Amino acid sequence: MHINKKEILDNICYTELVYERINKKLNSRFSKPQIEQLLFKIIEQEKEASFLRIGKNIYVSSPENNIRITINSNTFRIITVDRIST
Repeated sequence: MHINKKEILDNICYTELVYERINKKLNSRFSKPQIEQLLFKIIEQEKEASFLRIGKNIYVSSPENNIRITINSNTFRIITVDRIST
């Protein structure tokens, strides 16, 4: 199934709890706008080959940033961000 990166970027959204989860997983203290800017930039820059849909989730891997973003494919809500080992 084709993943439409523009559709993800146009509809990306967050819950209040995900900001805390992202900071915890990345061991950071980013503000909400900083998190949103970072994830938007990563999704925008990654080629669609870095996007993988498994079930209801889309995974965006960014080896350059050493993270993987998990997005709900129906709502385009960010679920979490994980560190990946290179």
